[in-house]
Amino acid sequence: MKIKSQRDFWSGMMFLVVGLAFAWGSTEYSFGSSARPGPAYFPFGLGVLLALLGGLVLFKALTIESEGGDLIGDFAWKPLLIIVAAIVIFGLMLPTLGMAITLPVLITMSALAGDEFRLRDALINSAILTVGCWVLFIWGLKLVIPVWPIYFAG
Repeated sequence: MKIKSQRDFWSGMMFLVVGLAFAWGSTEYSFGSSARPGPAYFPFGLGVLLALLGGLVLFKALTIESEGGDLIGDFAWKPLLIIVAAIVIFGLMLPTLGMAITLPVLITMSALAGDEFRLRDALINSAILTVGCWVLFIWGLKLVIPVWPIYFAG
């Protein structure tokens, strides 16, 4: 069978592998029920959906002809490393500095990965997304995530 789109083939393969890994990894946790989902419920469902999406993209890559074979270009190493570093820094900072500081750092660092970085836009996005995350996770879902640095918690 001939690969008709390299780009779709490898992205479909990535989705399929990551989806299956998440679904398989989540089986170590309790599923719960539909009324009271356990910790495995969401990652398993998301992993299965991601694997299905990957399968569809793979099918497209093997069946639908594309112009020039959609060759894969060079890796964009700089944005990749900036995004990975931003996520690692977020994970390290969140427990001690809280969501109010770490989310703007994550969003601003991630914005640096793009070609058209504007500090004003990154700060506006940071403010909107931080308030949105507070509303969704802290107020709405009642998750126990530190909002402020532990130094401010009296």
